[in-house]
Amino acid sequence: MLDKAVDVLDALEVRPLSLSELVVATGLPRATAHRLATALERHGLVRRDGEGRFILGTRLLALGQAAAETWPLANAAAVPLATLRDETGESVQLFVRDGEERVCIAALQSLHGLRTIVPLGARLPLSAGSAARVLAAGTADEDAWIESIGEREAGVASVSAPVRDASGRIIAAVSVSGPIERTTREPGKRYGAFVVAAAHEIESIAGLRGAQV
Repeated sequence: MLDKAVDVLDALEVRPLSLSELVVATGLPRATAHRLATALERHGLVRRDGEGRFILGTRLLALGQAAAETWPLANAAAVPLATLRDETGESVQLFVRDGEERVCIAALQSLHGLRTIVPLGARLPLSAGSAARVLAAGTADEDAWIESIGEREAGVASVSAPVRDASGRIIAAVSVSGPIERTTREPGKRYGAFVVAAAHEIESIAGLRGAQV
């Protein structure tokens, strides 16, 4: 039943769903889908919107924040990410690899009205995007950065740099992302040095750079 409950949450991660839509999305019998969704609702993991559709519950916000805080890197990244956001004016993220996906464990949004938004806890494939290619690389040069232009999402550009452990293994990727009309089609020239500096600062705060010396 736990697996089926997770199927319900996975389906609602995409968009709000009526009971009929939830049945189609999960492949569960109608009675089972209803029973699980209402049980999750009682625990605050699911709620209803104004149209009566099932949507993710507010308790997940607290759980996501608590989970993020268990990552030492997320804590170490707080100040560097704030600095990076202020320097670039764009949204910034910290990703770690989880199997064949990358997970956002820290994020700050741009203050511009038109911006890219990557929610905390978002799971994205390793098949596209600058952060994905950083995490798939395994190792990287000291001042390496990777850019992508409209690779994962049309109209969006990003620049990412690796956070490395004492052996040089990549353990995370720092990213800045925004609409191409502001970042231009050569975002690395504008933001590469800032992103690399943020990655090095995270390594220093987390004690990783000190371990390399």
